[in-house]
Parts: sequence; C-alpha cells; structure tokens
Amino acid sequence: MLPSKVVRNKAGRFVPVLLAALILAACSGQAPETPSVNIQGPATGTSDYYLQQVQQSPDDNKADWQLLAIRALLNEGKYPQANQQMSQLPQQLSDTQRQELQLLTAQLRIGTQDVNNAQGILDKLDPSSLSKDQQARYYGLEIAASQGHPSLALLRAYIAQEPLLQGDAHQKNIDATWQALTQMSSAQANSLVINADENTLQGWIDLLGVYSANRNDPDMLKAGISDWQSRYPQNPAAKTLPSALSQVQHFQQSSTEKIALLLPLSGQAQIFANAIQKGFDDARNGVLAAAAPPPAPASAPAAQPADNAQPVQASDDPNAVVSPSAANTGTDSDADAQPSAAAAPATAPAPAAPASNAQVKVYDTSTQPLPQLLTQVQQDGATLVVGPLLKNNVEALANSQTSLNVLALNEPGTIQNRPNMCYFALSPEDEARDAAHHVWEQGKRTPLLLVPRSALGDRVSKAFTQEWQTLGGGTVLLQQFGSTSELKQGINSGAGIRLSGSPVNVQPAQQQGVTIAGLTIPSPPSDTAPAASSSGGNVDAVYIVATQDELQLIKPMIAMRISSRDNIALYASSRSFQAGAGPDFRLEMEGLQFSDMPLLSGANPGLMQQAARAFNNDYSLVRLYAMGIDAWTLANHFSEARQLPGFQIDGSTGKLSATQDCVINRKLTWSQYRQGQIVPAS
Repeated sequence: MLPSKVVRNKAGRFVPVLLAALILAACSGQAPETPSVNIQGPATGTSDYYLQQVQQSPDDNKADWQLLAIRALLNEGKYPQANQQMSQLPQQLSDTQRQELQLLTAQLRIGTQDVNNAQGILDKLDPSSLSKDQQARYYGLEIAASQGHPSLALLRAYIAQEPLLQGDAHQKNIDATWQALTQMSSAQANSLVINADENTLQGWIDLLGVYSANRNDPDMLKAGISDWQSRYPQNPAAKTLPSALSQVQHFQQSSTEKIALLLPLSGQAQIFANAIQKGFDDARNGVLAAAAPPPAPASAPAAQPADNAQPVQASDDPNAVVSPSAANTGTDSDADAQPSAAAAPATAPAPAAPASNAQVKVYDTSTQPLPQLLTQVQQDGATLVVGPLLKNNVEALANSQTSLNVLALNEPGTIQNRPNMCYFALSPEDEARDAAHHVWEQGKRTPLLLVPRSALGDRVSKAFTQEWQTLGGGTVLLQQFGSTSELKQGINSGAGIRLSGSPVNVQPAQQQGVTIAGLTIPSPPSDTAPAASSSGGNVDAVYIVATQDELQLIKPMIAMRISSRDNIALYASSRSFQAGAGPDFRLEMEGLQFSDMPLLSGANPGLMQQAARAFNNDYSLVRLYAMGIDAWTLANHFSEARQLPGFQIDGSTGKLSATQDCVINRKLTWSQYRQGQIVPAS
C-alpha cells in the first residue's frame, strides 16, 4: 500500500488537469452555433433577422437564408425589397430551393396584382412534392389568386388546405369554404360537376342544399343540419360547423304579439305614412292573398303605366323622402293629387281572414317627442317597433339605447350594429348599389354616371362607386346635368351629351390582407388617384338617374354622340319609371334597361292594378305601399333577419336580404324597352 502522502500528491497533480478540461468544455459549449435552416417549414422570424443571417452565413446555406428573408419581406408587404433579393439569388439552386422560389414568386405576383402570371406559376407546381407547410401556402396562394370569386377550383383549394391547418386557421378555412359556397348564384351552384370520389365536396354541396331549403325556418334548419351531420360524419364541417351555421344553434325567436307602428300621421310626410300604413294593414289582413294572380309566365311584361297620370317629382331631402321616387309634397296642395291611404278603391277585394293574431297600434311621431312615444310604447306592452319613418327620428331612436326590438323604416347617417335593430329603407343609395351589381353582371367595366347636379346626384354617385369598387371595378366617371331647360338648350343646339366625365372620388373600403396558414398577402398600396378621362371612347355603360321628362331629352342627346355600332348599354333608375309614359315614350326608350321593385315590374299584376287605383296611378305612393307590405313581412321575420346569416326572402320591393348590421338590402327587377313594350332585361 502506498503511503497516504503519495496518494495526496498524485491527486493534487490531477486537479489542475481536470479543471483545465472542464474550462475548455465550458468554453466550447459557449461557442456560437449556426442556426439550422429549413426553407420547407414555417418562417416565424422577421426580414431583418433573416437578412442578418444572410450576411453571417457561409456560402453553402446563404441561399436558404435569402429565401427565408424573401418570404418574410413578402409577408411584411415589402415587395420591392423582396424582388431585389430574388435578383441576388445564385443561378444554381437545388430542386427544393427552386420549388420554394416558385412559391415565393407566385406570392410576389399576387401581392402586386399580377394574378394571371401567378396562376401560371402555380399551375406548374406539383403540390404532392411539397412539404406540409408548403402545401398549405400553395393552396393559400390558389385561394388568393381567385380574388374572392366563388368557383369549383376555389372550393377544391379550400378542401385540400383544410387538413393542413389547426386552431384559428382551421376555423377560418371552414368559414371561408362556406362563404364561397353561399356566394355562388343558384345557377352556378346547380351547374357544379364534381368527380365521383370527391366525397367531402359532395357533403359541402348537400349542406348548401339543406341551408337553402330551410334558411328562413330556424327549427327546420337545425333539424336539417343535424341530419346532415349524421349522413356526413367525416366531413370537416360536421365536426366543426361554419360559424354562420353554429349561430343557428343559439337562435331565439322574439315575440311579435304586440307591434307598435310609428309613423308621421300629420304634416308633409303624412301622405307617405298613409301609403305605408295601408300596405302594412293590407298584408296583415290578408287583402294581398285576395289580389294574388295565377302564376304568370317568366317572360311576363312589366306593368304598363297609364298614359295620363301625373307622378309626384322626387325630392333631395333625405329626411322627408324614403322612396327613390317619392315626392316633396310641400309644393302640391291639390287634395286629389294626395290620395289618403284610407281611401281604398270601391272595387278592392274584401279583406280575407287576418293573416296574424298580432295586435298593431299606430303612434303618431308628429305629435310628441320620440322619447315620450317610446315610454308610451313600453307601457303599452309592445314587443316590436316598426318605424319611425323620418331619418331624424331614426337617428334619435338609434341613440336612445332602447331595449325594444326595432325595424326602422329609414337608415341613420351612421349604421350602428345593435342586436335589437334592423334598418329597412327605400333609398337612392340602395338602388344605386343594386345597379352597380347589375351592370357588373352584364360584363360592363367602364361605366359613366349621368346624374342631376344636386345632393341626390352626389348620394347616388358615391353609393354606386363604392359598390363598384367593392366588386373589383376601377374608375367610375361622373357627368352631371342641370335643369330641364338646360337640357332643352343642349338638344336644340345639337351638341348632344358627350360620354365622358371626371372620376368619382370616394374612399373605398380598406382592403384587408389575406392571412392563411402563416401566409400573409397584404393589401396592395393605393396611394395614386385615378386619372381624369377626357374621352368617352372607353365607356361601355351609362347609368342615368333622371325623371321621365329629363330622360326623354337625355336619351336622344346620347344618341347624337354615339353610333349604332357602339356597344354602349344604357341603364336608368326607377326615377324615370312613372305613370304617364305612353307608347311614344316606350318607343323612344328602345333598348334602355331600368330597375324597379317587383310589384311595379309585373310580379303581381292583380295587386298592382289594385294599388294603382288606390293611389291614382302615383307610382311614388305605390312604391311606399309595397314598402308597407314588406315591413309587415320583415316584422314577422325580425329574429331571422337579425340573427340568421344569409337571411333572404322575396318581397314586393325586391329580393330582401340582411347584412351583418341587419341593413335590409333589395335586389330589384330589371326590365327593358323593346319595340314599344316592356320586357324582362336579358
């Protein structure tokens, strides 16, 4: 055995060596490690971080860092910098790097609105050769390239992307798939042709059928969805319902047993209130069923106006007028020209049995302040308020924080999304938005607005342009005209109307960027104003807002400046469709299309004749009569309109639907003058 002194000496000699080894190990552990690079996976860093890695990385993986930097730059909307980095990539890339570059190039093209080239790049990629993250981005780019236009290809992209997503991104995919389905027209949805093995897509289409058949009956819709889920248990929507349909599970029907009808029963607006009240009462008492005609052929012509009636002219006052063609009665004192709603024609059919047991009480908003009226309405036990009619009262009610359910018969200047309020108005803006859709659906892309030089013209041009740009349209040109005497001077001089104008300057709604599965495509910058047009050579559609007398001068003035070879379509608002237009007028309007509500367009000739007699062929009041009919319908579907997404119902004033804020939109009927007759627009 060695002496203990020897053992201690040897151990002492080993201690410095051990400490040195530990120090060296610690130093080597603190040495910086090069971060790993995976261009096929998620990229969560900023462009600054990735660009720094490009500077610090060795040449063998510099291109990978550049590709990650390009992706980050694109996600941040820095397209010029991303394009510059692309130009600095080496010529020699691996197959994996080339695939990633193709994805990034397609993203750049979409971000800069070069959709056609983006789609061409995507068509050359095989998604099965991509990683899961790349596949999710690939389908996100396919979706973005569709630009929101529903199609079979878009549905397939959503369905292919769905299993690649989790969490909020997955729910957004389900919601977006449903939105694409519901945005399809009936003809488009019915014409879908799918493959036999596309079971998921078939399930989605069947769900749309269940929804379309039952959307206005919450109980039937609940049962239909439950049955659908049992038939398609593996469908992603069966496991995670679209948000819009999940709301159906929480639907609550509100009471309509006692309805308070708030109208101005005295003063200038009384004539309008009387017409609305008559429509409301006729619908409630079953008079409409007695006037209903047998089913008419689809090509039935619109109601022909009488040749001798004098329409009331429109007013620009948004507070006194709710109809696009309604009148300012302050200049007309002839009692015969202002028929009372109570003066029903002697030949009107006898009222049928009441269509509802609801109790209706009418309150005069002209006699006392609105807060007092609301207090009285609550004391009387009303469960639903229909009205008021005048805009100032609607704004006061919207700001009152009332707990009553309200179907307002006008719109405030600023819409408030209140869970107990809906807004139903016949407004020029509403009609202008519908016109934008009609012109767009007919394939026209460069419209000119011809409107009066007034507040009415400003309102119409703004509403049309905003809706046009929402649809994806570009510049809308505007030309204003003055009085009838000015128009006559123009036609006498032979100058005609030049189809040119200045761009309507409105602030379009800010487009939101697209973010799907980590792929973010910011909205493109729009800091350039459209250039003014001095030539009408590119105009392919003219939307005219004019009275009959004005239109009779405007149309021949347009004809002076265009030839029969020019493919320029002419459209007019309901303002020009009034009683008093004889066969000569109809021949002069050859080819012109115009919009109006279904009641005045031949949907129910029997009811139209009855209403025309009741109001001495004053179409302005007939329109308000139809508004009263639809107000009754909407009152009985208030909960559905307020709570069920996609609510839609056919009405006398149009095909009615509700926005997220429960603003009731109307899709109008479009007719056309052809060989002296009025026929459905083709």
